[in-house]
Amino acid sequence: MSRHNQFLESESITPAVFYILLSLTVNKLHGYEIMKKVSENSNSKIKLGPGTLYGAIKRLVEEGLIVEDKDINTERRRYYSITKKGREVLRVELERFSQALKVAKEFKLLPNLNI
Repeated sequence: MSRHNQFLESESITPAVFYILLSLTVNKLHGYEIMKKVSENSNSKIKLGPGTLYGAIKRLVEEGLIVEDKDINTERRRYYSITKKGREVLRVELERFSQALKVAKEFKLLPNLNI
């Protein structure tokens, strides 16, 4: 598998990558906002420290899943947005989750969640 297509060819993405991509689907965000949104969207289950966050951002930019928005960057903040490829990776992952949830419902594995 080539490094360039790692995310589209893999069976799944890490929870951190999933929540970073998810956080960028509505608005362009800078690093600290991404960090807060990831924590919020994951019910505080995923907490990214600066090193982990910026390492992931660097990798996602290299893979073409997100881009730095140079038009709104300031001296202190760099803003990022999701790309078409990033949306496709997120869509594939959401479909995988949807299928897993369907099976879990079918086998009544989530009786107390009222889903």
